[in-house]
Amino acid sequence: MPGILKTATLGYDGKGQIRVKTLDELKAAFAEHGGVDCVLEKMVDLRGEISVIVCRLNDENVQTFDPAENIHENGILAYSIVPARLSADVQQQARQTAQRLADELDYVGVLAVEMFVVGDTHELLVNETAPRTHNSGHHTIDACAADQFQQQVRIMCNLPPADTKLLSPCCMANILGDVWQEDGGEPDWLPLQSRPNAHLHLYGKKPHRKVGKWDTLPF
Repeated sequence: MPGILKTATLGYDGKGQIRVKTLDELKAAFAEHGGVDCVLEKMVDLRGEISVIVCRLNDENVQTFDPAENIHENGILAYSIVPARLSADVQQQARQTAQRLADELDYVGVLAVEMFVVGDTHELLVNETAPRTHNSGHHTIDACAADQFQQQVRIMCNLPPADTKLLSPCCMANILGDVWQEDGGEPDWLPLQSRPNAHLHLYGKKPHRKVGKWDTLPF
C-alpha cells in the first residue's frame, strides 16, 4: 500500500474501486465491497492506459486491433486515440501480450485487454479484461476495415476474424447523458454533423450512461 482495492469482477467506469492507504482502510473497503473477491493493486507510476481488442476463433485464427490510448474523466472513458501515442515497439508488445492472454485462456470471441503504461520505459501491466465488444473499440466502425461487431458475428458463425487494418487514425469521444436538456430534448447535433470528418452514433441508452459517441478522422 497505498493501493486500490478492486472487485475481481463486474467493475466498470471506476465502480468497484476504492483507494486505500492503511490496513484499517483496506478492511473498511473490503466490507464496503460486500466481502466479495477482490484484487489489491499497488499504486504505480502511471503514464497512461491502453487497450487492445483481440478477435480469436482458435490458435490459427487470431487478429488484434491497433492499441487505443484511453483518456478518462471521473473514472469514465472520455476519449480514445488510435493508434496510441506510443512507440511501434510498445504497440507491438501490447498486441502480442493481448493475443497471448487470449491464447492461454483458449478464448473464443472478442476480448478487450486493458493495460497500464508505467514509468519512463512504458512497461505494460495488464489491468483488466472485458470478455465482449468494448467501448474503446467502437471507433472500429468508422476507422477499420472490419469492426469489432462484425468480428464477433464472424466468430459466432465459426468464420475466421477479418482484417483489422486501421484505415485512418481516429479520435473517439464518448457522449454522456448529461449533455441532454432537462426536459429530455437532444443537443443540437448540427455543428457536429456538418463536419465531413465526424461520424455521430447514438445508442438509445438511458441517461447518465454512455449514450453515444462520435469519431473524428483526419479526412
